Amino acid sequence: MMKGDVPSKKKIPFKIDVPFRDYLKKNGRVIDLPLQYSDLLRYTESTSLLDAEGNDTLWETVYYTHQDQAEIEKALTRIYALLKTDGNTKVLEHLKVARIDFCTFGNTQPFRVRIINRLNDNYDHFYVKKADASRVYGLELEHILAPEYILYLVDGNTLIEEHVAGIPGDTFMQNGLQDTEFNQIRIAKEFVKFNERCFVRLLGDMRAYNYVVDVTPDIEGSQFRIRAIDFDQQSYEGRKSFYLPQYFKENNPIIFLGIQHMKPETVKQYQLEERSLIATRAKSHRTRLDKLFSIMVKDKLSDNEKVTLLKEELAYHHKTKDFDACKNMGEIVLTNVNLVLKKEFKQSILAEG
Repeated sequence: MMKGDVPSKKKIPFKIDVPFRDYLKKNGRVIDLPLQYSDLLRYTESTSLLDAEGNDTLWETVYYTHQDQAEIEKALTRIYALLKTDGNTKVLEHLKVARIDFCTFGNTQPFRVRIINRLNDNYDHFYVKKADASRVYGLELEHILAPEYILYLVDGNTLIEEHVAGIPGDTFMQNGLQDTEFNQIRIAKEFVKFNERCFVRLLGDMRAYNYVVDVTPDIEGSQFRIRAIDFDQQSYEGRKSFYLPQYFKENNPIIFLGIQHMKPETVKQYQLEERSLIATRAKSHRTRLDKLFSIMVKDKLSDNEKVTLLKEELAYHHKTKDFDACKNMGEIVLTNVNLVLKKEFKQSILAEG
């Protein structure tokens, strides 16, 4: 069995300082919200939320006084419009809050809001969380370097995140792996690429319940995309293995698929493909990425002990001294991204020759 890593202790939150907030404002992420995270904590009752099989999901559906409920629902529909339609108020008359759930475990303790469109009974979700600088850095890096853009908004100590659609990774492990050999190979390939994306930008703790699998039917078989949904552990821990999803035992079923269906040279090919795609995204958003890193390298996102450990382990992994001068996590992420991109460029040149 492959050994996973665990967080050293409960992650501490980091304040979004003025330079980072200014960057977010310039890029349309900061907006005045009609409701704050703390307002949702005023619930008076809660009931356990069960899944379709009657199992406790560890989420609670929360309820408010009649007056608070009306004010909160009005504010939440407005927030949904800000997130999804750039504040177009015409959609508000068709939107209704169906349910508000509170997560009782983990660091973030988010609220999940279910919104229903009364015209067709279709529903969507979004999340209200406590804003944390490292989590927001994680969201921004995901937006720039991952295949899909991601929607989020910040106001003071409140963070609004879109719901990323897909099958939770742990559920997919149980029910989605018994597929055709063709689809199993595609699943294993996507995990290799996901593993690479997480390691390049140092997004940690990608155990099965922290990502979803988006399945798209194709002409032959299906296409699979793995998307992170938890950015709490963006460049915080000190162990290199923490940033490689392949080392978490919860991901073993999909790892074993890869071992069964792929040779090492095939894995290497998929890694190079993903690095090339990351390089393309980085070049396409060079100005924005440079500005983000110019702020991130001055921010404190972890403690000195973790910084020292991670830069030592990455220096050994990459066989380089480039990490020696790194003083914080922002500098480590920047160095790691640059090293991977340099490797990709060299390998592309060799391939062309």
